[in-house]
Amino acid sequence: MAKADISRRHHDEPMAAMNVVPLVDVMLVLLVIFIVTAPILTHAVKIDLPKASSAVNVTKPEHIEFGIREDGSLFWNGETVTLDQLPQRFAIEAAKQPQPELHIRADRLVAYEKVAKVMAAAAKAGLTRIGFVSEPEGR
Repeated sequence: MAKADISRRHHDEPMAAMNVVPLVDVMLVLLVIFIVTAPILTHAVKIDLPKASSAVNVTKPEHIEFGIREDGSLFWNGETVTLDQLPQRFAIEAAKQPQPELHIRADRLVAYEKVAKVMAAAAKAGLTRIGFVSEPEGR
């Protein structure tokens, strides 16, 4: 009977050994992940970035207000011009430094073809800063 008490008492005690196999598996997976990602983090592309300055840029380029009405009439800063005069005027403005911006204001019902002709003439002359001016809804 004494033997049965000893064996029963021996099985009821908690096991004191720790299972480290899952811990080792997790550590090996993390090690492989770090080995793979470490070269990616240290790889850098050498580029020559511009230097920033805190000086205020006081030279603001002028802009050309170009208007197109629904009837096809063209306006250069309020002055009436024709489509034939545009290439010469755009070439003069494109030669200036800094190059002025072209702000195109077109009526709501102007055919896109008229706007496209003006933009093509400006681009052909060398103007690179072309933008549209619109009014927000409700005005």
